[in-house]
Amino acid sequence: MSQSSCFVTDIQHFSDETSQLPLPLYASIVPAGFPFHGDDHSDRSLDLNDYLVKNKASTFFVRVSGSSMKNAGIQENDILVVDRSIPVQSNQIVIAAINGELTVKRFKKDKTGIYLDAENPLYAPIHLRQEEDLLIWGVVTSIVRKL
Repeated sequence: MSQSSCFVTDIQHFSDETSQLPLPLYASIVPAGFPFHGDDHSDRSLDLNDYLVKNKASTFFVRVSGSSMKNAGIQENDILVVDRSIPVQSNQIVIAAINGELTVKRFKKDKTGIYLDAENPLYAPIHLRQEEDLLIWGVVTSIVRKL
């Protein structure tokens, strides 16, 4: 699958044994425009597991390799939060296995068939043929990235 170019490396399952470290969440909103005088107190704490994971039993994380989803905001080494319990619908970003090879793409289904679209014009859509085996592992719900 040379044209898919954005694939999953490193699957990590969410587990209840994952350490939880609630961090401070400040009440102020930070504008991306002009600077403002911010508050110096936190309103509450934020646990990223609670914020990013709706269904712990069906959620897993994957690390991305490649650039075919860059226009969807998914970059090399990003960690994707994937929920297996969400029914897949057209236009969602999914983790898919095509003939056993994992990839991350935008799922499209119409009267002409099923496509897995890249979000980078350098990569052609993958049109699934009948003889190809497609398994949707889950729907991407969030992206985690270190700056």
